[in-house]
Amino acid sequence: MSNRYTLRRYLTGAVAARTGDEMSGPALMLAGFALAGSTTAASSLLAGITVSAAVGGPLLGAFLDRAVRPGRLLAWALALYATGLGVILAGLARLPFPVTIVIAVATGLLGPALSGGWTAQLPRVATGDRLPRANALDAMTFSAASLAGPALAGGVAVALGASTAVVVSLTLIALALPAACTLPGRPGPARGVRATSVLHDLAAGTRVILGRPALARATLTSVISCVAQGMVTACLPLLGERVLGGAGRGALLLSCAAVSALLATTALARFPRAAAPDAIIWAGALVQSAAWALAVGGHPAALVAAFLLAGIGEGPQLAALFAVRHREAPAHLRGQIFTTGASLKITAFALGAATAGPLASRSLSCSLTLAAITALLAALAFSVIPASGRAPGGLRVSP
Repeated sequence: MSNRYTLRRYLTGAVAARTGDEMSGPALMLAGFALAGSTTAASSLLAGITVSAAVGGPLLGAFLDRAVRPGRLLAWALALYATGLGVILAGLARLPFPVTIVIAVATGLLGPALSGGWTAQLPRVATGDRLPRANALDAMTFSAASLAGPALAGGVAVALGASTAVVVSLTLIALALPAACTLPGRPGPARGVRATSVLHDLAAGTRVILGRPALARATLTSVISCVAQGMVTACLPLLGERVLGGAGRGALLLSCAAVSALLATTALARFPRAAAPDAIIWAGALVQSAAWALAVGGHPAALVAAFLLAGIGEGPQLAALFAVRHREAPAHLRGQIFTTGASLKITAFALGAATAGPLASRSLSCSLTLAAITALLAALAFSVIPASGRAPGGLRVSP
């Protein structure tokens, strides 16, 4: 199977799934804003579908690591996630809003499948010296999705309505099912090797994340960066309405970030060993902090420049994070490391969105300032964990 499954097929499926995912967030926010009429309701809907990832991610990763055909499990997760989006959309018009939030929380349990769950399978598609370049190309699928997703969400919402934008997003996720289902499998357990429980695997994965300093500080920095990104995303409907002339246009700002992220990650793909991944993660947080500070003024030109600058920090930071995970994660725990890391980022994003949503309705500048400070804290957090020695929790790590 691995000989027949090409990197191109992997990337095509990843682009479809991740474009649908990137489209679903803004589309749901716009649908919630249109039907409920408030920024708080819109940000609550986004937070609901993302906050539960912290629970779903580790469990999904543990089962992916244990599956002989992880692609089939991944395909089921994608199918259920797309179905959940459809149920949320139907619930917005027919169910009490709190019930719709509960459905969003349940759907969000599967969110890490579209990010970490997929990327964890990359070493079975591209091995050896091909992995660094494939890793950068994989990160580019996120940038491409970030470019196309919000643009599609905003464009379809303006032309056909926010509800149609949600339908298009779940359709794109469904289109990725064949590529997911046929991902290469892994060898079965060797004879004489004692099977471990899911709880044992979960504990082992947690020990690896906390016990390897490079992985711990990369995870911490990226998670705090995602809090800031969630804060900014919660501001998008109001930024569009007050600054750009329409709530749907706020989502288009994410495409500005995606353009620069794609260009920056493309350069990194050509020279994957030009800079240490750890340094890129730290620098990316600093660049994002400067970008959100630039956005505080609220001028249209400054907003566009801010999101372009943010993309320069976000794109390479993501590629570098993947490189650290591939380097540090044991093969038998790779799925869990990736989905746990993704779930922490998704949940951090949700907390940022939930925090900034009510604040944005009172003061957009305060929300954006808070995002800039949070991104700066992400860069400072990188220095909290040393490059070697003891990681948080007192776990000694061998060199």
